[in-house]
Amino acid sequence: MSPAIHPDTNSPRILVFSTINISDPGIDLAGSRHLEYPATVQTMPVPCSSGLKPAWLIHALEKGFDGVFVASDGEECAYLPDCAERTSRIIAEAQAIMAARGISPERLKMAAVCSVCAEPFANYMREFSEKLKQVRAASSVA
Repeated sequence: MSPAIHPDTNSPRILVFSTINISDPGIDLAGSRHLEYPATVQTMPVPCSSGLKPAWLIHALEKGFDGVFVASDGEECAYLPDCAERTSRIIAEAQAIMAARGISPERLKMAAVCSVCAEPFANYMREFSEKLKQVRAASSVA
């Protein structure tokens, strides 16, 4: 089932920051293989995940996205040998700011997505969507 054909309006809105050379092809492959994941997933291509700013990630959450997922280059980055470590530090910094602002850090997730990682990407999106539903339910009870 293609996410574009069967939208689930109850699914959390997820913004994915994906890298042009590495994770974008894997995400495109998930779509061309018609793998099932929420239709509420939107992507924003970036050259390198280590160039993201914590403020951008938090801004997306403050402007209505339920979750932000960073599809990092991992060890395959063409720009920096320590891209994964840099991206991890950005995520940790953003989560610390989020916690200080009363935003659940669970709303931000990162994982390496390679150019042929269609199934892992679809799995990440389904799992993250379910986690965000739990976060939403817990915050509505509080």
